[in-house]
Amino acid sequence: MDYLKAYITGGIICIIGQILIDKTKLTSARILVLFVVTGCILGGLGIYEYIYNFGGAGATVPLTGFGYLLSKGVVEEVDKIGFLGIFTGGLKSAAGGVSVAVIFSLIASIIFRPKEKN
Repeated sequence: MDYLKAYITGGIICIIGQILIDKTKLTSARILVLFVVTGCILGGLGIYEYIYNFGGAGATVPLTGFGYLLSKGVVEEVDKIGFLGIFTGGLKSAAGGVSVAVIFSLIASIIFRPKEKN
């Protein structure tokens, strides 16, 4: 049942993204930012916690999950160290994912050589 919930949750997020691609003139970069900001806002308001509890990995893998992770880290750090946690919390909570993305991007840039479009 957990797999089905994750599939449904991730699928709904993907459907929203596809609708934004098909029905608006937003670029993919703007949609990416919109998803991350939406995850931050819903996480800060405590709403994304319910989505996460229902959908598990279906809610944490998409970009909205990254925004939720940032907001959750900020809230935890503010509770621990106060005002300074606003600046350090998001970075601490997302450091692993960002590091992996940078390392794999470096590896991909070494292995593959981009070519100009004709």
